[in-house]
Amino acid sequence: MSTHTLRDRLGLDTGGTRLEDAMEWAARHHFHYLDFNGDLGPNHLDRWDAARVRAIREACARHDLHLGLHTLSGVNVAEFSPRVAEAVDAYLQANVDLAVRLGCEWVIVHAGFHFSAAVPARRAASLERLRRLTAHAEKAGAKLLLENLNVEPERAEVHYLAHTIEECRPYFDEIQSEHFGWAFTVNHAHLVPEGIDGFLDVLGTARIGEVRLADNTGEYEIHLRPGEGTIDFASLFRRLEAAGYRRHYSMAFGSSDDKLAARERFAGYS
Repeated sequence: MSTHTLRDRLGLDTGGTRLEDAMEWAARHHFHYLDFNGDLGPNHLDRWDAARVRAIREACARHDLHLGLHTLSGVNVAEFSPRVAEAVDAYLQANVDLAVRLGCEWVIVHAGFHFSAAVPARRAASLERLRRLTAHAEKAGAKLLLENLNVEPERAEVHYLAHTIEECRPYFDEIQSEHFGWAFTVNHAHLVPEGIDGFLDVLGTARIGEVRLADNTGEYEIHLRPGEGTIDFASLFRRLEAAGYRRHYSMAFGSSDDKLAARERFAGYS
């Protein structure tokens, strides 16, 4: 658990930006926590030779940087079709293995999605896959964080799993492992009736490994800058910090300048 101040614990999601570039910018601006994705471009899972991995680990030690690998929510963790299902397992395990090589401290995963049909089968496939992945993470020494995803319009055909408390609870109830925690995305929680406080009332803070930050108006999925939506960030930070949350936050909105400005705003809530 971090001993950094709140300001120090405010990190950012750098997406598919070349990791070395993201780390250089973060170090220059005194950020310590970064999420990145390894699906495309220079961060592609297959583009990490030993020399590059060594350089990343050395830079992390030099600049006190802490990394997390964020898998793609578009890969369906609830997949059950032959051949494709095995590919999803391989994708997730490859992310865990790369995370361990790089010294990442967390890997963000998702529960998948369904197409308004065969929903029980999708849920079962999702839970079993994450249970298997947790066993792999335990052996590899990785920490998985399940992200609560966003609700889609009622009449949409495709819906994410684990976007409500009811859908999240089975994962945390049935996967009892120190290697399986929660990436609490507050802007997703803001989209459902139970809201941010409802998630915290039921799920608590003990298993949160990252709090993901963006604003919205409570109407639909969008990552707005703080103040452009209706989330009460002052209340959020007060509640989390008062509950003893001391891990990091990840800003997932706007430009680099937007994140710099938001860090100063958020740090004032300590």
